[in-house]
Amino acid sequence: MGRPTGFDWTERGDGTVVVTHRGRTAATLRGPRAAKFLAEVESGDAQLVMARWTGAYRFGNERTARAHPRNR
Repeated sequence: MGRPTGFDWTERGDGTVVVTHRGRTAATLRGPRAAKFLAEVESGDAQLVMARWTGAYRFGNERTARAHPRNR
């Protein structure tokens, strides 16, 4: 399992934060959520934070789930 990559964020003049993943919009944050996101991005690993906020990260169980009889 590797580190998340391909995320970028832009803060607009009205305080809105747009998070993109590989050029496509993954999340748009406004108000207090945008402020909380910005504080978290600046204090930690930005790629990991953006992956967590957008829900676009892997949990590490994909391989075992693929082998489950229900998923065959």
